[in-house]
Amino acid sequence: MTFRMPAEWAPHDWVWIGFPTNPAEWPSSFEGARSQIAAFANAVHASGRGEEVRLVVANEHDADAARGLVDPGVRIVVQKLGDVWLRDTAPIAVLNDSGSRALADFGFNGWGGKYRMPGDEDVGARLAATTGLPTTTQHWVFEGGAVDTDGTGLFVTTEQCLLNPNRNPDLDRGKIETLLAGSLGLSDMLWLGDGLLNDHTDGHVDNLARFVAPGVLMIPEPDGDDDPNAVIYADARTRAKTHGVEVAPMPSPGRVEVDGEAIPASYMNFYIGNAAVIVPVYGRPNDDAALDALRPFFPGRELVGLRSDAILSGGGSFHCCSQQMPSL
Repeated sequence: MTFRMPAEWAPHDWVWIGFPTNPAEWPSSFEGARSQIAAFANAVHASGRGEEVRLVVANEHDADAARGLVDPGVRIVVQKLGDVWLRDTAPIAVLNDSGSRALADFGFNGWGGKYRMPGDEDVGARLAATTGLPTTTQHWVFEGGAVDTDGTGLFVTTEQCLLNPNRNPDLDRGKIETLLAGSLGLSDMLWLGDGLLNDHTDGHVDNLARFVAPGVLMIPEPDGDDDPNAVIYADARTRAKTHGVEVAPMPSPGRVEVDGEAIPASYMNFYIGNAAVIVPVYGRPNDDAALDALRPFFPGRELVGLRSDAILSGGGSFHCCSQQMPSL
């Protein structure tokens, strides 16, 4: 039996979204991160078209806090978790050749051992168990934000992350492709180089390049001479074109700093819901242009820009904290 990971723009039954639980992970912005993630959950819920929002909270105390921020129709799910980045810790859904769903649950080691938090190592298995779907346990380390797919078997990733020895030191490029072929339906991998500067994940591709249509990969263009990722964007664009993939431009927010250090601010960490595309914005001049760049690819979906600076202070944005369940 073969499996296929659908593109994110395929219809969803629900989306899991993680809710912040540990103030230490959000220095000076814990409540702001909670509010911004709640706004994300509310935007997906309000857009409708049958996509249920399941907000995952660590305990009943956090559940009470979440209920004060989200719309009544948002479902609260209590499951122990450390960090909110369910793109990387929740199970990944695939469709098989008979038209039914299954889940793949991967190993997780805190992004190469840098951020280990109780609950993250097995939240994928626990969430999978709530679905009743058949689940395969993959005995190697992998995070969902490390790849993106157009649903045809074509995937994109970065060498910086998937070939990093802090994940699977015994796996080379060929072995990783074989494992992804069996678990997610990979048939063609586009390998980019590095991810964004100072990305805690070691260069997850969902901050750098995303498919917006079959065979069409969106990659940012630098903004200003001081854009810290100008060389990274150029290299990604060259590799994509060499691979035969069409490249669509997205503006970059440019250089965004916290305490004098460039942070991996990106418009690419958008979430494609059934009725809306939720885009992280930062109060930068290119915020509206980022929505305009995406609009032609998603007719019939609302383009919604939401502030994500507080969320980013913890290491990610809307795509990072979510994991969708495709419809049959």
